Amino acid sequence: MIESYIQAGKIVSDIRSEASKMIKDGTLVIDLVEYVESEILKTGAEIAFPCNVSLNEIAAHYTSPANDKTLIKAGDMVKLDLGAMVDGYIADSAVTVIADGNMDEYYSQDEINLHDEIVEASAAGLEAAISTVRAGIEVSKIGAAVHEAISEYNLNPIFNLTGHSLEQNNLHAGISIPNYDNHDGYVLDEGQAIAIEPFATNGEGIVNDAPGHYIYSYIANKPFRMRNTKKVLNYIQHNHAYVPFSGRWITSEFGERRGNIALKQLSDAMAIYPYAPLREKQDCFVSQKEHTVIVEKEGCTVTTI
Repeated sequence: MIESYIQAGKIVSDIRSEASKMIKDGTLVIDLVEYVESEILKTGAEIAFPCNVSLNEIAAHYTSPANDKTLIKAGDMVKLDLGAMVDGYIADSAVTVIADGNMDEYYSQDEINLHDEIVEASAAGLEAAISTVRAGIEVSKIGAAVHEAISEYNLNPIFNLTGHSLEQNNLHAGISIPNYDNHDGYVLDEGQAIAIEPFATNGEGIVNDAPGHYIYSYIANKPFRMRNTKKVLNYIQHNHAYVPFSGRWITSEFGERRGNIALKQLSDAMAIYPYAPLREKQDCFVSQKEHTVIVEKEGCTVTTI
């Protein structure tokens, strides 16, 4: 089990490093997303969830739909969140990169400096959190460490986003790792795998749903009269029953029109759950940094370093 977690972590770390070099002015988001997903598959691992590339005020849950024309521009705050599975054991990691290029074309120097500070704050929050992790610690103490580190930059964490525990074939295994002291007394055990993911913002620190749905999770089998919808549901059950999947994967398999009709019907019937992109409430900038760790008696092993 530990070996699989570590192997998955090495895959994610290597691909994260290479993909980060693509984050520059003029890069299509879909090219970045498809590069990450294809590189994971080339290693023989499985994709743990669709690659997320969330820009600026979007905190999470954006992945490209088919034919996405979204462009990265210089100075953008680009959150790259990716995950791989080896034997069902998951590595989940994220980094925020300020897109390279002529930033002065889009942002003032004060804005560029602010972007750098926000990125540094989420990294400091993650470092502080990891330093607190050990068997026997309450998860609220990890959140307190995140909040304190980000507050030193006069910024806020995202209060309504959390990290999470990981289990085999289970990306969100029931335990939340907060980004502030929420007084949760749950105590971590030796051997548990958790993903810690501080978000920092110059805004209020609350996210709301933005328009669109690009990521889904299977919920339950439901009866449908339409043959195409039944076929799509059967495909999801056999290929994406345990971890989130991209609508783009479905439209690639069944065609854009048929795939999108089926996704809408399956979502309406709660056979699948649609995730909306998450936008900072005040449309302020958001950074994220995330590692997966294995809890040990006197600390932890970071698998995605």
